[in-house]
Amino acid sequence: MFFRKNKNISDNEDLIKVCALLVHAAKIDENYSTDEKNIIKKTISEFNKKNENIDNILKKAEQIEANSIQILDFTKEVKNMSHENKVKIVETLWKIIYSNQEADIYETGLMRKLAGLLYIDSRTMGNIKEKIKKEISE
Repeated sequence: MFFRKNKNISDNEDLIKVCALLVHAAKIDENYSTDEKNIIKKTISEFNKKNENIDNILKKAEQIEANSIQILDFTKEVKNMSHENKVKIVETLWKIIYSNQEADIYETGLMRKLAGLLYIDSRTMGNIKEKIKKEISE
């Protein structure tokens, strides 16, 4: 299962929060591009069990992210995912960061912070980063 089984919140609400984390990563360099939006939409569509309109999910996530002062609400959902799905989200985060071919200090700082919040060791985080950089350069 993608999200915690014992939670009384709909998958859709969880999905919006995960999407908000992705939006946050896309906006951190102050350049929220169409490419980044497309990366987010593609990832969210893979997890969209209820087949809700992806644009609606993204719009809600953008509103939540814009009104939030911390990322803990968003990371909580990802932290409780299966390892496989957590890795998929981290891959997406790196794809967003490297969508413009480079990572700035704010983006790399965010990923260091997320590694701790999501309980991902630095070796795994580094391997995912290198995998994505290699995919993008090909």
